[in-house]
Amino acid sequence: MPPYYVGYFVGSLSEQSINRALARALIRLAPQELELSEMVIKDLPLYNRDLDGHFPKVAVDYKAEIAKQDALLFVTPEYNRSIPGALKNAIDWASRPYGENVIARKATAVIGASPGAIGTAVAQQSLRSVLSFLNAPQMNAPEAYITARPGLITPEGEVTNPATEDFLRAYMVSFFEFIERVLTVVPGPARP
Repeated sequence: MPPYYVGYFVGSLSEQSINRALARALIRLAPQELELSEMVIKDLPLYNRDLDGHFPKVAVDYKAEIAKQDALLFVTPEYNRSIPGALKNAIDWASRPYGENVIARKATAVIGASPGAIGTAVAQQSLRSVLSFLNAPQMNAPEAYITARPGLITPEGEVTNPATEDFLRAYMVSFFEFIERVLTVVPGPARP
């Protein structure tokens, strides 16, 4: 029963990131049935399998937050034709050690913004490959590669172009519908 808890990841660590502004816009435009909260990745050390079995507290707490979510939204830039290292590191922490993957079976969606003409298309394909391996159901359509022109989205998350605003609102409605479908087939964990 709604609300559905959606953890969102911003692939950039920068507070001025256009993807952080995009995340704020998505929160503003999301259906009221979605309760979004950021999965903070900036404090995670580099993943090291030597720590399997005795994760640092920051990683334990981070995984516990992901485990509480019904769905995950990835808002990522593209760095060198792939996902940022910080985001990949965060995914590695969430999926390790073997058998303790907290991303598995969660409804996921991928979106990103870039000043470049192809948005974040290549990074998103790389991320989709990782999510497939981690057994995370993915919303495949609509795809969303946002070409972020200056002023398109304010730092506070206000979208200045009505067509872009309508598209992003429809994207979040589609994600809500996808979450409902996934949770019908793959029920989430019992809520406390």
